[in-house]
Amino acid sequence: MFWLSHHREDEYNRTYVLGGVRVCARCLGTYPVLLAVLVGLFALKAPLDWRWDVPAVLGLTLPALVDWAIGRFRPAGGANWIRTLTGVFLGVALGRSLYVHVQHPLPPVLLAQAALVTAVAVPVILATYRRPRPG
Repeated sequence: MFWLSHHREDEYNRTYVLGGVRVCARCLGTYPVLLAVLVGLFALKAPLDWRWDVPAVLGLTLPALVDWAIGRFRPAGGANWIRTLTGVFLGVALGRSLYVHVQHPLPPVLLAQAALVTAVAVPVILATYRRPRPG
């Protein structure tokens, strides 16, 4: 199974075992919350433009990015409860940006979120790409 179970054996410290399946700690926080936020925003017919959209979405995305980046440099470090918590924040952020996006494609909030993720992920991936894997 791949969905929510995308870590290799040397990254099993980043997973929980649920029903015999390895589940990514961050994804476990992200996807259920993202779905709940989307359903809630549609049910409430939430406005498409909130004054605090961009800073709130970026602020909720940043903890997961920072934790992920630290994990790339220190693969054995970190704690799953932190990954899950940052995943919850990320789920809220993604839920909001996707709610707006599906109704008005490529809104500023989604573009800002994509720019932040790219600005953090690309340098981290490039810096850690050739690092030897443990084991």
